[in-house]
Amino acid sequence: MSNNIARGPGNNNARNRNQTAFQPQKRAKGTNSWQLKQFAEATLGSGSLKKVVKLPEGEDRDEWLAVNVVDFYNQINLLYGAITEFCSPHSCPEMKATDEFEYLWHDPPTFPKPTRLPAPTYISHLLTWTSNHLANPNVFPTHPGVPFPANFQTIVRTIFKRLYRIYAHIYCHHYGVIRGLGLEAHLNTGFKHYVLFVEEFGLADEKGAKKGEWFGPLGELVDSMLRSEE
Repeated sequence: MSNNIARGPGNNNARNRNQTAFQPQKRAKGTNSWQLKQFAEATLGSGSLKKVVKLPEGEDRDEWLAVNVVDFYNQINLLYGAITEFCSPHSCPEMKATDEFEYLWHDPPTFPKPTRLPAPTYISHLLTWTSNHLANPNVFPTHPGVPFPANFQTIVRTIFKRLYRIYAHIYCHHYGVIRGLGLEAHLNTGFKHYVLFVEEFGLADEKGAKKGEWFGPLGELVDSMLRSEE
């Protein structure tokens, strides 16, 4: 499991770039469920998530994407951390979301070709890969006056697409565990927030691909969440 990423104290805009905003921090072990419940209590019933995801007036789009991708990474990292004992190479020998959708890991040069991995191994690689991007100042600059790279939004789109696979695996293979731990409300609220953010900024609008193909196994759930905010 990779570490949470902390972002520095914000100013009136997205974040204070005088702080080292995207540096890994060790998180306390054994407190995942408690932290998730606290988060759920703080966010449930807080109003329309559709309003929450909108770019604040006067805000820089890249800054807003940077802040939010860190928050979504931390949320999904914490959520999966709460169920790791129920997701093992034995119980989940492949990274799947239903039998129809299997995700292969591809990350050159270590994995030059798409490779089948057990779900926990895949997710560990995915979270580490994401953490490395968030902590890379060449991608997520932390100093004043340093611009985001020209391909920043492409990188963010890829991060969001890969994080989605963890949601898909949890919903399709560990939803019963989530309910048993009392974390169903957090999962649903967090995923709905994610879906609305992706929709707001067109992150699933890939050239030559349909939105339904991007969301794959959770397409119906995604459509339901989008309709509920209309």
